[in-house]
Amino acid sequence: MTLTHRFRALLGAALLSALPFVAGTSTALASTDPQTLTFGVAPGPYGDMVNLTIKPQLEKKGYKVVVREFSDYVQPNLALANGSIDANLFQHSLYLEKFAADKGLKLEKLIIVPTASMGFYSKKIHSLDELKKGDVITLSNDATNLARGLRFLQSLGLITIKPELDATKASEKDIVDNPRGLVFKPLEAAQLPRTLDSVTASLVNGNFAFAAGLKLSTALKLETLDENLKNVIAVRADDIDKPFAKDIKAAVESEEYAAAINAPGSVFSEFQKPEWMKARAGQ
Repeated sequence: MTLTHRFRALLGAALLSALPFVAGTSTALASTDPQTLTFGVAPGPYGDMVNLTIKPQLEKKGYKVVVREFSDYVQPNLALANGSIDANLFQHSLYLEKFAADKGLKLEKLIIVPTASMGFYSKKIHSLDELKKGDVITLSNDATNLARGLRFLQSLGLITIKPELDATKASEKDIVDNPRGLVFKPLEAAQLPRTLDSVTASLVNGNFAFAAGLKLSTALKLETLDENLKNVIAVRADDIDKPFAKDIKAAVESEEYAAAINAPGSVFSEFQKPEWMKARAGQ
């Protein structure tokens, strides 16, 4: 059993034992010919979030829910735009807005969900103090996540970036001071966990960290997420007011969803919650 499969098995057991509403959902179907809703996700925990916290509630309303996993950050939005899927959950607002604008796609944010933050991971060092000149750090190469990574590195005191950093056009040229002489190597986000065997450190997005068996607790540092860097469920703009979109949003806003996220043993309890969810909990 792989680490990802073990994670899913353990997570499923924890949530199912904590949430009696999940059991017996098949008997609560409102229709014998349910509408199929297909969610697109990237590797990591968000397919589990759909299956374990959203799907049971939608099934009670008569939907059949299918989760389709894509290997990168490009295909889920293209598939949503062309109608191959009905919603996706893998990206933050900044990425969605940039991708949709670049590709001329009419996609919209439906609701923000709890999100695993980017982490500074390493198999070579145990503290940022051990970093030295020439050490290689990999990070995501798409513009919005590269800008995010650069801001994260600045917050750690490792670099200084241009104050007018453009999140839609970020590059290593935006670094104005690199006092430790570190080397930054942007790569496709999905490849980052594999680089840990050969580089000093990597900034790995939460979903790909989980897919690779990396735990948030093993990161040397974790990013504090702005609201626009928390993941969203996206749908086509034409579908934003349709009943299925409203039902997805209602499922995420429900008490059952909150209970699943906060269930004892749930990895989702470590995720950073959106402001609307904090407000409801009085945090």
